[in-house]
Amino acid sequence: MEGKKIGRRLEGKVAIVTASTQGIGFGIIERFGLEGASVVVSSRKQANVEEAVEKLKSKGIDAYGIVCHVSNAQHRRNLVEKTVQKYGKIDILVCNAAANPSTDPILSTKEAVLDKLWEINVKSSILLLQDMAPHLEKGSSVIFITSIAGFQPQGSMAMYGVTKTALLGLTKALAAEMGPDTRVNAVAPGFVPTHFASFITENSQVRESIEEKTLLNRLGTTGDMAAAAAFLASDDSSYITGETLVVAGGMPSRL
Repeated sequence: MEGKKIGRRLEGKVAIVTASTQGIGFGIIERFGLEGASVVVSSRKQANVEEAVEKLKSKGIDAYGIVCHVSNAQHRRNLVEKTVQKYGKIDILVCNAAANPSTDPILSTKEAVLDKLWEINVKSSILLLQDMAPHLEKGSSVIFITSIAGFQPQGSMAMYGVTKTALLGLTKALAAEMGPDTRVNAVAPGFVPTHFASFITENSQVRESIEEKTLLNRLGTTGDMAAAAAFLASDDSSYITGETLVVAGGMPSRL
């Protein structure tokens, strides 16, 4: 993001991003803050939250941190209540928390793992929105982070991909339910080398084979994903809802 001119499209907005202390989540919350939003950082570990808040504040961003394990009901309520207590409203929510606890084929995946995938990747976002909906401002924006794997779930990411497919449908369903006051969209990242996707960065052959599948011959960056999320959070996308913006360098993306 260094060297690029960033607009101030989110001035006066309050944004929550789940799992936002590193990777794509941190990239998104940093971009929101640079565009003028007050941002609420959340993830499971207090130390990570504090470190991310300090990084953001060092860039002149109004940042506030709240520990939140998205599958914990009290944590979810706390995230909403503390944000409203501090800022009085919520304008933007990005549901970024996800887990991929297993690389087993679907028919070999244990029931507890299936439950965890559903709970963290899909159900927790619904439950968080149930708590948050009464506090969302008119003109608010909800963004789900899905995945290119949601369009073609396969290999070691198959069941993870299926939960991301569910978010494509959830985006459509909630756009209908929450409109016209709230827009609901999704960003589907391609392959971005982060800690979560360490299998890409650790193996140069894997990296090269993924790069070859894109039309731009490169992996995505957290900045690429943040730019897409900032567009969907801003009034520049005020006539867009129920859509999934694929940010994957031209990788095929049809169900």
